[in-house]
Amino acid sequence: MSRADRGGEAESTRSRGGRPLDSSRDPVFREAALALLAEVGYDRLTMEAVAVRAGAAKTTIYRRWPGKAELVVDALNSLKGDPDIADTGSLRHDLRALAESITSAEGELGARVTIGMVNALVRDTELRKVFADRFIAPRMTGFRTVFERAVARGEMPVGHDLDLLAGLFPALALQELVSTGELPDTRLACRLMDEVVYCLATAPPPAPDTTE
Repeated sequence: MSRADRGGEAESTRSRGGRPLDSSRDPVFREAALALLAEVGYDRLTMEAVAVRAGAAKTTIYRRWPGKAELVVDALNSLKGDPDIADTGSLRHDLRALAESITSAEGELGARVTIGMVNALVRDTELRKVFADRFIAPRMTGFRTVFERAVARGEMPVGHDLDLLAGLFPALALQELVSTGELPDTRLACRLMDEVVYCLATAPPPAPDTTE
């Protein structure tokens, strides 16, 4: 079970009033939310529709998630899981392991779900904040961990913007989705890690800007 699953279950074991909740149906609610997200997009998804799809009362959903942003991001975390932050002793192999871990959870549903989120993230401030805090931040931390270990081993020069490097693969994956309608498969993800991310990470960092 992924950390996202455990976290979701831990949050759902008690209601906002403090009463214990039965978490056994939480996967059903998450699956319903993902199916609707893929079918109608985030804007048209409602908590009422999730309740109907799951065969539950709307109040049952609200006792677990305060709004659809929290429900959708929790469901997305459960779908994709936590990337495996391998420590192979090599930056190139660590990046390839990350690529394999990320793409192993993808597929047609993953692409349709991501497409369902993209437009909403641009317009919906609440969704953007929840998505950044609970989905993007943990994955950025994983990439940073890989780069920090590479710097400590001497594989990467000091001076790179690690946050910029950490956001590179997700940006490339989104570009592939926009261009083709599909997320990168494992083969393409490994190529992106090898030919783009690894090359930039191991190149000399730019000289400081002294023009100001």
